[in-house]
Amino acid sequence: MGEFRPVPDVLAYLAGSWRVERSVRDRKSGDEGRFEGVTAFSPLDGRGLLHRESGTFVWLGVPRPAERTLRFLPGRTAGTADVRFADGRPFHHLDLTTGRHVADHPCSADLYRGEFTVRGADHWRTVWRVAGPAKDLVLTTDYARVG
Repeated sequence: MGEFRPVPDVLAYLAGSWRVERSVRDRKSGDEGRFEGVTAFSPLDGRGLLHRESGTFVWLGVPRPAERTLRFLPGRTAGTADVRFADGRPFHHLDLTTGRHVADHPCSADLYRGEFTVRGADHWRTVWRVAGPAKDLVLTTDYARVG
């Protein structure tokens, strides 16, 4: 598993820009894809961070632009965050005070389970496993701080 780096304040840690590399594997079909781009965490109305990810997603050899926006708001306890979709719907809680966190997000009949690990001051990783009747995916994302 490796060693994790505790993060006393997730919002302070994430602030700034990160280079993103994501692999996507469909466990049913064996198909694989890749996303490369940048994620910027910028101040959100003085309360939390706005997460904007943009880049290129290649699936079955076809590249296309891809982007997403999330909101990282102060969590219920110090140093944590509540992650929300761009429209304000809840996504998951995030607590990296131990350097590792597991979050679940039910989506229709599928379950998204994300494992977040902090590898160092400038590197963290997420692994989302999506299982259910509609999807059977593994999405592994590495983030490296820019600058």
